[in-house]
Amino acid sequence: MKFVIWMGSSREDLVAFPPEARREAGYQLGKVQRGAEPQSWKPMPEIGPGVREIRIANASGAFRVFYVAARPEGIFVLHRFQKKSQQTAQRHLALAKVRLKAVPVLRSVR
Repeated sequence: MKFVIWMGSSREDLVAFPPEARREAGYQLGKVQRGAEPQSWKPMPEIGPGVREIRIANASGAFRVFYVAARPEGIFVLHRFQKKSQQTAQRHLALAKVRLKAVPVLRSVR
């Protein structure tokens, strides 16, 4: 099982989700930890290679979690937010890009 690595304030932001959205986000991230795909997701190449978005919809609204799982160190959770419009706001994409750049680069040892 892979570790979850929280970038920036993503963990605290996730805790701020309504309880049912927080439980669903945790369940979906757990599936990713075990190597499975979340129930509803899409690739986010505009943020960077390997970035995916978990999509959660319930009575409280629409919620998103951006993450990268294609790293041996673990699953990097870049950002989470409540979606308020059809299109993802540029500020959310920009923040995820900044946090993706902060993910450590692995260097091979020879």
